[in-house]
Amino acid sequence: MQTVKLDERLYRTSGDNGVTVVSEVLPGVRSVAVGIWVRTASVHEERAQMGLSHLLEHMVFKGTERRSARDIALELEVRGGALDAFTSREYTSYQARVLDEDLPRALDVLTDLVRNPVLRSADLELERKVVLEEISTVEDTPDDLVFELHSQTLWPDHPYGYSILGTRDTVTSLSAEDLKGLHGRAYHPRQVVITAAGNLNHDLLLKLAAKCGWFNYQSGPEPLLVEPAPPAACATRHVQRDTVQTHVVLGTDTFPHRDERREPLLLLNTVLGGGMSSRLFQRVREELGLAYAVMTYQSFYQQTGVTGVYVGTHPSTAEQAVDVILAELKKLAAEGLSGRALAEVKQQLKGQVTLSLESPAARMYRLATVELYGEPYRTIDQVLAQIDAIRAEDVGEVAEEFFAPARQTVVWLGPN
Repeated sequence: MQTVKLDERLYRTSGDNGVTVVSEVLPGVRSVAVGIWVRTASVHEERAQMGLSHLLEHMVFKGTERRSARDIALELEVRGGALDAFTSREYTSYQARVLDEDLPRALDVLTDLVRNPVLRSADLELERKVVLEEISTVEDTPDDLVFELHSQTLWPDHPYGYSILGTRDTVTSLSAEDLKGLHGRAYHPRQVVITAAGNLNHDLLLKLAAKCGWFNYQSGPEPLLVEPAPPAACATRHVQRDTVQTHVVLGTDTFPHRDERREPLLLLNTVLGGGMSSRLFQRVREELGLAYAVMTYQSFYQQTGVTGVYVGTHPSTAEQAVDVILAELKKLAAEGLSGRALAEVKQQLKGQVTLSLESPAARMYRLATVELYGEPYRTIDQVLAQIDAIRAEDVGEVAEEFFAPARQTVVWLGPN
């Protein structure tokens, strides 16, 4: 093993078999957040097996060689802790938050889930119904569904446009053998990052990981590569739905997670739709009363990214709301940010970044993100300094390229 000190209380250890362990000590708390992150998710799936990674994430909770589903549910909860998991586009995460004294128990449970699920056909038939209900929940939640439709429209022929949950047809067709196949080729040390933050000791964490077997079993194949994403389609799409509101997403593809333009884009999204003081909130909601919810969003992946605006409004005012949003995008693309406006949004973003890292869970998540995307680690002070160093020219170039109205793909969900 090789251990590197990244910061005063932050350490990274690489095992000879590829597993990585990263921890950050937060001495002022009495809890620990710990997670196991697997580098496989929906972007690695074939279209016919869409939803496989998410279904496997569900199925590991149905039982292991040592624990029943009930045992898994009770083991941390009876101590006041919490166990959770999610599947994203590029990785699957298994997490626990516990009292510091319960870290050994938490890592043992998480390891058991990830390494030793039984994946029985009988359990699959039951859990498949649960996932189908989850798909139904999204279909009945238009302000969630419209984002799925927007991704599909941006990348109709690439896994970045696939549904993480899968479709009814693909989920119905998946078998226990499919799950075991994915588990065998992806759930091994080279694919795994273990992160923890809170009142802990890195050496103790390594001993616990060793006790769980993370350093002494053979790794599998190299991580799957993500096919380069093509330029996103630029289109307008209307999906008919009998809803009270019309839900609209306007957005475009951007750049990968490691791109240095990420912070300028975050600045732009903050000033455009990042809170009650943002331009869209003030114009669309406060001045014109066109919507209850209007916001910007962004996501960054290995090969590309996406940024956009969401609004939910009455069908009779949907076109007006979209026109107002496009006008704000056009203004930002033409003018960028400078002077006092740029200084104020820098301060806003720095405050958001600092406040977002006040919990062990947030720190654990940050450690994982840095490792999963191969970023050089930066201290909080370095991150804040990088935000301060952003020039008006940097912001202007990003605004001109990605906020131009002609670049936006617009998806409408609601009545004609």
